[in-house]
Amino acid sequence: MIERFGKLAFAAIAPIFLFGCILTPGKFVSSLTINKDRSFTFTYQGEVIAIDPSEEMSKGLKSAPKEEESAEEKKTNLAANDTKDEELQSEDTETKRRAVAEALSKEAGYKSVKYVGKGKYVIDYAISGVLTHNFIYPFNQDAEIIFPFIMVEVRAGNTVRMRAPGFADGGDSRNKSGMGSGGGGDASKFLDGVFTLDTDAEIVSQNNEDGATKKGGRSIIKWRATPITKDAPSAVLRFGK
Repeated sequence: MIERFGKLAFAAIAPIFLFGCILTPGKFVSSLTINKDRSFTFTYQGEVIAIDPSEEMSKGLKSAPKEEESAEEKKTNLAANDTKDEELQSEDTETKRRAVAEALSKEAGYKSVKYVGKGKYVIDYAISGVLTHNFIYPFNQDAEIIFPFIMVEVRAGNTVRMRAPGFADGGDSRNKSGMGSGGGGDASKFLDGVFTLDTDAEIVSQNNEDGATKKGGRSIIKWRATPITKDAPSAVLRFGK
């Protein structure tokens, strides 16, 4: 069902795929606290790496061999266009990335958003609320951010389902799109962090082989995110009556 959701989500964003911004975690610490009364808090502190899908596609097209192009033509074309095109593309990309930082800074939850160059942001984010509806992070219409790090889906039967596809490189829709974990083929190389789920709700299921530790009536599950992490953190919880 989750895989199906990923396919549908990718199909829905396909028309804006060339214009959107794909973000992937770098070095980070993140936590999700879900209480049995449905209150929750999500935090993310650390690096976020931006991938421009249109830039990645143009690189692919540029590297593709051209039919019936002589070595001399190839040399002439490269000398005439490559340097100028790369400079213009780089300037345009950096402008977009600074605009993304500005768009995010206007959204509730962002304590700070700093763009430090070369596609890297340093972010401090924290938000609290009540799970009467679904929660997705990140999602910003102005920045046209596409793939979420984490999705929390309110389900029937007084349950909630959490999945964090951004904290793994394991065959989610972004990988199937050919863009890698964060959009750049090998973007998962940036993954380096810990994601913690803290809850006093009933754990129906979860996919951490080490299980949960107990502390003062609460269950705590920690997932490590690295470039070789294949299974995205996931859990199903049941609220109190």
